[in-house]
Amino acid sequence: MNSILTSFCLAVLLVGVNSIHSAPKVQVYSKLPGQFDQPNVLLCYVSNFHPPDIKITLLKDNVEMPGATQTDLAFEQSWQFHLTKSVPFTPQAGEKYACRVQHQGITKPYSWEPDM
Repeated sequence: MNSILTSFCLAVLLVGVNSIHSAPKVQVYSKLPGQFDQPNVLLCYVSNFHPPDIKITLLKDNVEMPGATQTDLAFEQSWQFHLTKSVPFTPQAGEKYACRVQHQGITKPYSWEPDM
């Protein structure tokens, strides 16, 4: 009887976890204050999302920036996930930098604003 009750509770828990849907919160920023012609690191922190299937792309003028790295997927006690993607860059006047996030069939770009 105990094993049946345990199995039932586990099934309810798994169904509950799988039914959670949370849109990501996105923050795009640079490691150092944004100044043109100065080496820096572009970061995109994506948090509070579920399910964990997500794609993060760092862009310069709508083209994917090479050499980006991403942290391992991590989660909070609430089963919401978070990731950070980053890439070294040297911002230039007239160029646009952004983080594009694809989650649950929705794609949104988030712009980086220099501190000028």
